Amino acid sequence: MEEVMAPSVKRYVVRLSAEERRELEATIRKGKSPAARLLKAHILLKAEASEAGEGWSDSRIVAALQTSLSMVYRVRKQLVEEGLEAVLSRKAPARLSAPRIFDGEKEARLIALACSEPPEGHARWSLRLLESKVVELGIVEAASDTTIQRVLKKTLFSRTAANIGSFRPRRAALS
Repeated sequence: MEEVMAPSVKRYVVRLSAEERRELEATIRKGKSPAARLLKAHILLKAEASEAGEGWSDSRIVAALQTSLSMVYRVRKQLVEEGLEAVLSRKAPARLSAPRIFDGEKEARLIALACSEPPEGHARWSLRLLESKVVELGIVEAASDTTIQRVLKKTLFSRTAANIGSFRPRRAALS
């Protein structure tokens, strides 16, 4: 059974300039762009409401391009609100990652500390001991034991490996 939907007034109407249309057609013709970019270009060309455009309905675009209604809606909306470049380019991450606590020099000092003799009363360095010692020595202002583990796990040799489970012995090759 086919659903009959009431015609809705489109909130975001696609109207492309001749230059924008040429750019989209060139993108599709080359075919060297990422798939998401090509899909967006197809959506915009099919959705264009001017005399040069095809003016397809969203449901027809969805069926033809095997995408979702929400994708068509988002592409229309982004074009109207942000412009063609924003639609075709990848969005920059909203937030930048946190800066690294350990740079190369600080990392080397941490590794040297982990390879040194542990404090009196301890058989080996624990992550908690290393955590407090790097702050005490002024290597870093603050660091969690998880951060220390991540730094030490990158090294091939780690005296704390037995404690943190980062080292698994390799199986001997069968002769």
